[in-house]
Amino acid sequence: MIKTPNKSPAPKPHRVMMLGYEAAQILDIAGPLQILSSAQRQDGSAAYTIELVAPEAGPVATTSGLTLYAGRGIDEIPDDELSSIDTFLVSGGQGSRTLEHDARVLDFIRRASAAATRAGSICTGAILLAAAGVLDGKRATTHWAYAGKLARDYPAVTVDDDAIFVHDGNVWTSAGVTAGMDLALALVEHDLNREMALTIARQHVMYLMRPGGQSQFSAQLAAQAVSDESIARVCSFIIENPREALTVPQLAQVAHMSERTFARRFTQKAAMTPALFVERARLDEARRRLNESDLPLEKIAHEAGFGVSERMRRAFIRHLGVTPHRYRERFQTARRPVATPGENIRHDA
Repeated sequence: MIKTPNKSPAPKPHRVMMLGYEAAQILDIAGPLQILSSAQRQDGSAAYTIELVAPEAGPVATTSGLTLYAGRGIDEIPDDELSSIDTFLVSGGQGSRTLEHDARVLDFIRRASAAATRAGSICTGAILLAAAGVLDGKRATTHWAYAGKLARDYPAVTVDDDAIFVHDGNVWTSAGVTAGMDLALALVEHDLNREMALTIARQHVMYLMRPGGQSQFSAQLAAQAVSDESIARVCSFIIENPREALTVPQLAQVAHMSERTFARRFTQKAAMTPALFVERARLDEARRRLNESDLPLEKIAHEAGFGVSERMRRAFIRHLGVTPHRYRERFQTARRPVATPGENIRHDA
């Protein structure tokens, strides 16, 4: 009798548990879970199984007005089951402000994070991890608007307020909202391979690794946040006219102030110097042109206000950590077709 060789059993899917709650941000939950649910092993089987839990089982109303459903409440999950979780994630959202002081929820987060192979958070979920003591002695990030609170309220945490996501030991944290999808792609690359992560990035029209940090958005965000009408007018002028000289004397005239008064007030209201705002506005313009055109770098540098490509290159490296050429390559990754005929991926759309 001929014996057939024993086949190795197929690996079990990586188990992911996401903690949601009332007034969570829906993209903090749906975004990362969509990325993970798209991942497949080489044999076509699902690489991850996902479960949404909440303080109480049942409907979970999010801030978007849409309602998700948690199959189980945290009191229904026994401790011996928590050790079978590969990835435990905590979502962010307005509801985190209430749960930050909820002893029952924080105890569950503490136990689940300790038992799972790794723990992570999306956006302000980092505040809940910190409140549970999970981030003590670790580097972490959160939404840029809450980084100061995280650092102030939890001094045992080293806060990186510019990172898209941070991986420190077995704990992963991400910045706000869509950064949770960046974190999920990084998890896929870590667990499976770069090719699968790249395929999923193409499917979802994303960067595999987004260049730069949260500060890449700071010029536009700072302009929107300025309450001083005169300074806001100057911010708009800078953004709309990047090729102008944009010197302090010129900008002071736009603001109808003396140069000294303008420089002091701008720095106070925009939370950065006029020179830094000008550079970041020009950086935004250059990024837009790199994304939308195939113009030579020298031409883009001129039209964005940098004058020469070397000056633009230095600004890109300083703020985004990549050269303009590399930045363009990464954006084009997101514009490529979803998959080639031989690529192994589900299409849920």
